[in-house]
Amino acid sequence: MSGTFLCALKNLGRKRSRTILTIFSIAIGVMSVTLIAAISAAGKNAVNAELDGLGIGAVTVSADQKISSAALNESELRMIETLSGVDSATPIMVESSRAAMRGLVADTMIWGIGSGAEQVISLNSLYGDLFSALDIAGNARVCLIDSSVAEAFYHRENIVGKKVRLLLDGVFEEFEVIGIVESGGNILQGIMGDYLPSFVYIPFTSMRELSSKSGFDQIAVKVKREEEAEQVGEKILEVLKQNSPSGGVFRVQNIAQQKDRLNHLLDIVTVILSLIAGISLIVSGLGIMTIMLVSVSERTREIGIKKSIGASRKNILFEFIAEALLISLIGSAAGAGAGCFLAWLGCMAFHMELSVSPVFILTCIFISVVIGVAFSAYPAMSAARLNPVDALRTE
Repeated sequence: MSGTFLCALKNLGRKRSRTILTIFSIAIGVMSVTLIAAISAAGKNAVNAELDGLGIGAVTVSADQKISSAALNESELRMIETLSGVDSATPIMVESSRAAMRGLVADTMIWGIGSGAEQVISLNSLYGDLFSALDIAGNARVCLIDSSVAEAFYHRENIVGKKVRLLLDGVFEEFEVIGIVESGGNILQGIMGDYLPSFVYIPFTSMRELSSKSGFDQIAVKVKREEEAEQVGEKILEVLKQNSPSGGVFRVQNIAQQKDRLNHLLDIVTVILSLIAGISLIVSGLGIMTIMLVSVSERTREIGIKKSIGASRKNILFEFIAEALLISLIGSAAGAGAGCFLAWLGCMAFHMELSVSPVFILTCIFISVVIGVAFSAYPAMSAARLNPVDALRTE
């Protein structure tokens, strides 16, 4: 068997340019599939991390404005906080607005939150302090700035103590920066910086006082056990329906469930793109068949000589299959390596974690080799069936 592979290597070395081009075509196909799978996996992990950061706990409660004009308020918040299964709840107010500093103006999302918001929203404090209960109770004109906002205005992260003017209800109001946070959405902001605004956080009491909103947009609920999120959500709806003084119609959204749906959608997109890229593997297989047929035609006399001195059909068949196997194996291994390397470079550029399944890589290489060998079967059998007398007559 080792002699068959050594002979196959020598035969491939005779036509180096042709062999290299065939290997290159296989490598491109495998690289495409590997790259798509790696990027999809890294993107999926990044999106999930961002959703967890932006994710507002496991359940969100909001008033259905399509049916009722009622809004959430403190009474609903207190009801939710007392329910079994609820770990914490915090009011959320959101407004698309603008922030001004140093004569510069930028689009931003202003979040009105409570002092316990960091238990529900991912707020990683970099500099300064988060909101205290006194800030919330006193409607303080203080804010937390996303690190990307600080970088945009001052080209540095630590701008604690600076003043920022926020557009609320048509009027710019001045707030003091008491903390810099690394909040959810940073990767998405890095990729879509021109389209996704940065975040500024202020006490929800201040936002309610300075804006025309009388209630909360949402109440974010962190459940004690994630697997019980759906049951807790149903319990919240039941309690609000029976006891809410506003008599409004409310909606409960299970963020974990929505994340599962998004992951399923991302998996489908990954499979479709991988299948499209996998077409190139079929094209590579056709290339191997063409090369093998040309090789059989060129080596007809050589095959006749080998058969005349005792080579069996089996020997000739395995020799050509070994050539196709080596081409497929080298090409697919090189393509998988190149795909992983390019995916690693992309992840490094966007500060994402590379996630490549070794099982997937090995499966991709295996499928590529099987395709190569399968497409080489016909040329190999054609060579094995040659009549030695007729082959020796070939010029």
